[in-house]
Amino acid sequence: MAWTRDQLAARAAKELRDGFYVNLGIGIPTLVANHIPAGVNVTLQSENGMLGMGPYPYEDEIDPDLINAGKQTISELPHSSYFSSSDSFAMIRGGHINLSILGAMEVSQNGDLANWMVPGKMVKGMGGAMDLVAGVRRCVVVMDHCSKDGRSKLLKKCELPLTGVRVVDLIITDLGVFEVDKVGNSPLRLIELADGISVEEIAAKTQADFVVDLK
Repeated sequence: MAWTRDQLAARAAKELRDGFYVNLGIGIPTLVANHIPAGVNVTLQSENGMLGMGPYPYEDEIDPDLINAGKQTISELPHSSYFSSSDSFAMIRGGHINLSILGAMEVSQNGDLANWMVPGKMVKGMGGAMDLVAGVRRCVVVMDHCSKDGRSKLLKKCELPLTGVRVVDLIITDLGVFEVDKVGNSPLRLIELADGISVEEIAAKTQADFVVDLK
């Protein structure tokens, strides 16, 4: 069966490495903080000006002024630091963040990402997504394989407005894991299946070209 939201987050957490500075996007990516592997020390960074984010607070510990970029309440750690959002974006644009884990509406087979708007619907803005995909060293996308109406979100070419071109390194969906060749024009590489999911099912639900290279 398809991976749950927590299973998706746990799989994404396997991409963390000791000493990494990491930015987590809104939605499923925020759950990655609950699945950091034992012995792996990472520092979570937020675009609104915080380095060293802690876990979600217990109800009696909530501070309404302590939030991440998605306006979710968080906690602080003994080594947490605070600064202006301009300094936070300088970290991102300067290539000082090792990994970003983001959600997506669409990803193309060459790593194009669309994750900020649907034409005709009101949006508050792109936020930090464009800066993250341009400045972070590695970008991992976590998302459902298909939209609510059953359409594939892995496409030959994105149909929605792009956040970035050739920026995604790895795609983790509720059906499997794909590596992206964002330099050449090779198809996606399917390297892992969710439990109980077949290659045939993925092929039926994927518009993008892919090859099977299960590890």
